[in-house]
Amino acid sequence: MSPELEWSTSAPKASLLKQPRGVWAVGFACIIAFMGLGLVDPILPAIAAQMHASASQVSLLFTSYNAVMAVMMLITGVITSRLGMKKTLLLGIVFIAAFSALGGASNNIWALIGLRGGWGLGNALFVATSLTAIVSLSTSGVAKAIILYEAAVGLGISVGPLLGGELGAISWRGPFFGVACLMVIAFAGLSLMMPAAKAPAPNAPRKKASLLDPFRALKHRPLWVLGLLACFYNFGFFTIMAYAPLVLDKMGLDVHQLGYVFLGWGILLAITSVFMAPVLQRRFGTIKSMACMLGLFALTLIAMGVWTSSEWVIIAAVIIAGALLGNNNTLITTAVMNAAPVERPTASAAYSFVRFIGGAIAPYFSGKLAEWYNPHVPFIVGAGFVIVGLLAMLANGKYVKHVDRAEAGH
Repeated sequence: MSPELEWSTSAPKASLLKQPRGVWAVGFACIIAFMGLGLVDPILPAIAAQMHASASQVSLLFTSYNAVMAVMMLITGVITSRLGMKKTLLLGIVFIAAFSALGGASNNIWALIGLRGGWGLGNALFVATSLTAIVSLSTSGVAKAIILYEAAVGLGISVGPLLGGELGAISWRGPFFGVACLMVIAFAGLSLMMPAAKAPAPNAPRKKASLLDPFRALKHRPLWVLGLLACFYNFGFFTIMAYAPLVLDKMGLDVHQLGYVFLGWGILLAITSVFMAPVLQRRFGTIKSMACMLGLFALTLIAMGVWTSSEWVIIAAVIIAGALLGNNNTLITTAVMNAAPVERPTASAAYSFVRFIGGAIAPYFSGKLAEWYNPHVPFIVGAGFVIVGLLAMLANGKYVKHVDRAEAGH
């Protein structure tokens, strides 16, 4: 049986919430880790003001984070095959805690950008391994395990801006130190609750991952198509994450208000990823649902580009985008897990490498586009990239249509 079919047919009738302790421990750590994604949204203007940095410079806090994540995704499989999932997750948590604490103590924008890159290193080790860990430890099958993972991601992304806004109102350093403290708690929980890997039989062959495995995986056309789609989609995603806060700041929103806007965005992202995406999947199929969500997301970005000077349009569009992104995140992740006949860690690493390239380019590029042209252009360009990703998927529909057949086995 091929790996994708094997994943999709395991324990289909098990309860979503009845999971081993290790799943909940990894899920809690995911929430804390993904807080870092939205944490700096409300404090971007404060960092720019206090460090005398330009919009494009503060956007590099996302670029360095995502660029390091993209590159490091290529070696996470090698590290995991040697250390095991639990040790790799704990190592990632240590890096996140250390670099977030050092970031909070930083006094220079370029030092902070570099330290965010170190944070990205920790996140790469954690993110690539956590999805595999939840799927492997879960007793409810792959589809439900992915929903749990995306729920944790959504909660982390939604709580991040709220934490950033509240602690950022005291000092922009507060959110960085806050995440460092929370990761210490996550480290303790994971150490105690996640089971260690079973020792292999004495004479059993041990397969160690190779640095070339992710590149070999990308030779599978379905995985490459979905990775390319996610790369272009992430361009639009991070245009909202990195550029929209700067637009709203110029309209007079303070740190608290920015936190609440992105809290609404994150709550919708979490809710739709858990409750709406599975319904869309069952009723219309993964590919059709993704195409619809991507089209609506592109229209949302176009609206933001046309009415950039309207405060209520930008706020409403940011929050509405959360619903579209939540659906799409779950749909794409599920499609990737069923896309190619390769091991889950390899598929995740290969896909994430291509995906985060878009997330690395978009933040800096959006800031520069605003400086070169006008505030409307970054949103329009972001929409253009999302449309290109959608067209690329539709043009290669015959290579990805099998994900719906695999999903039907749940």
